[in-house]
Amino acid sequence: MASEFDNIVVTGLAAISAAGVGLEPLREALADGVSRLSPVPEEVLGETGHFWGKATAFRAADHMPPLKARKFDRASLFAVVATGMALADAGLDRAGLDPVRTGIMLGCGFGGIANSEEFLRGYFTNGSEGLVPMLFPNTVPNAPASNASIEHGLKGPNVTFVQRFCSAESALFMARHILEEGRADVMVVGGVDELNPMQMRGFRSMGQLFRYAGGFGEGAGLLVLEKADHARRRGARIIAGMGHARTVGQLVPGSEREGVARLLDGQPAAELVSLSGTAADVTLLAERLSDVPRLEIAPLTGRSLAMGGLALVAHLLTLPAGANGLHLAASPEGPYYAFRLRGGDPVQP
Repeated sequence: MASEFDNIVVTGLAAISAAGVGLEPLREALADGVSRLSPVPEEVLGETGHFWGKATAFRAADHMPPLKARKFDRASLFAVVATGMALADAGLDRAGLDPVRTGIMLGCGFGGIANSEEFLRGYFTNGSEGLVPMLFPNTVPNAPASNASIEHGLKGPNVTFVQRFCSAESALFMARHILEEGRADVMVVGGVDELNPMQMRGFRSMGQLFRYAGGFGEGAGLLVLEKADHARRRGARIIAGMGHARTVGQLVPGSEREGVARLLDGQPAAELVSLSGTAADVTLLAERLSDVPRLEIAPLTGRSLAMGGLALVAHLLTLPAGANGLHLAASPEGPYYAFRLRGGDPVQP
């Protein structure tokens, strides 16, 4: 009998984070539970006591010639490299891809912010003569997905979401619809973000270092989603099946329990729940899932607006074959997302 997990499957993963570059460093961090956050240098904020999740092991020169790397902003470098890693993990290359049927959808919170600051600084300092045209293409949050699609020849649907702490989940939600509607066979989906000293000073100015910006991180977490029949025709390894996805915009005051019930679709059977964004702060969610093992990567690798991609990768690295998983994400004042997963190939006994 067909189940909700039989239609869309995950065939590839990639991770770049404070834990390191690739899946194994993240797997090790999940196993030992030791935070990979590091102290923010005193010269950045003029004080000590703050931590961040910088991806210090990432070196663009390890993946491409330096001259080529110079044309990308940091978030685009993460996206270009992680997309290649995810496709390779899925056993896909340009020769085996139908470019028009392969797309990319990313969540991105602060992509291009360093380039934007440098571009605008030139203008405000020296007027139009201070503008550097080469910087401009990478001043927008959709630059990472665009650059990754160009570098890897992905000509299918290409969308970037900026939706606070649910940016990656918003991308995943739409990518599922793209596949369900038959508009693509393969979608690279997840989140990418960068972090720099200027952002940290901005967080401090807004009083966020001890709130939502505490322990911020950077990196990328990507999944390769495929229509199940497409994956099986090419003999792909299936990491997990994607089940139902639900979202609510707000938990309306006075009707919060109804909103949580709609989000969770009753009492879902799950053997692992991963929490992203501010989901861990939603008391009603914690109450409903108090008996389910929880996975939170923010203490390990940092929080970001697109951390959902990395949280999903961590979830799938942890979820045993045949086990049911639940991924929850939230932003302050909404939205809220819930995704059901099943480890391994859902049609295998």
